[in-house]
This record gives sequence, C-alpha cells and structure tokens, in this order.
Amino acid sequence: MEYTELEVWKITRQLVSTVYLSTKAFPKEEQFGLSNQIKRAAVSVPSNIAEGCGRRHVNDSLQFFYIARGSLYELETQLYLAFDLGFISKNKQDELLDQITQSKKLIQGFINYVKNINTKG
Repeated sequence: MEYTELEVWKITRQLVSTVYLSTKAFPKEEQFGLSNQIKRAAVSVPSNIAEGCGRRHVNDSLQFFYIARGSLYELETQLYLAFDLGFISKNKQDELLDQITQSKKLIQGFINYVKNINTKG
C-alpha cells in the first residue's frame, strides 16, 4: 500500500492545513517563534509517516513512526502554550487537540499493525 492511501497520513495532512490556517492569526512577531515551531511540528507528522513507509527495514520504519507520534505530543504542548499566550481561542485549541487525539490513535494503531506484521512475518 502506498503511504498516500493510509488514513493516518491523510488525517495528519488535514491537521497540517488546520494548523497553518490557525497560525495566520498569530502576532507578526511570532512568525519565527512559536508559530514556526507549531508549523514545523505539524509538518513533521505526515512527513515522518511518509519517510517511514519508504524505508526498507521494519525497525527503521517504526523509528520514523515513533518520531511522528512524538511530534504530535510536541504540537499538543505548543498549542497549550499558544492558548496560554492568547494566540488561539479555546474553541480553536479544542478543535486542534481533537485532531491531535485522533491522529495519536491512528498512528498508534498503525505502529501496532506494523509491529504485528513484523512479528508474524
């Protein structure tokens, strides 16, 4: 299966779009600060899923999937900070955190699936 067909990749791609739209309203002085960090963490998720799918060895692939999962936790923390600083509303924070929670579940399921195939195969 091509990575572009994976639900986890599609959902995390949507998360990136939501993040980019949400950071447009950040103060201009945050363009190279928290806003940039948030966008980088978000982009890291589908990018590492794609890179993991392109690896030849399962352990290499899993390492990239773990990095993608870690980026979700990083992004989650950064969104709490953005809310604390008044850069995003509670509604926007909740929307993004819901997308992150869904993404975490999907990536963990995908990791478990890949591990299971490796164990059997």
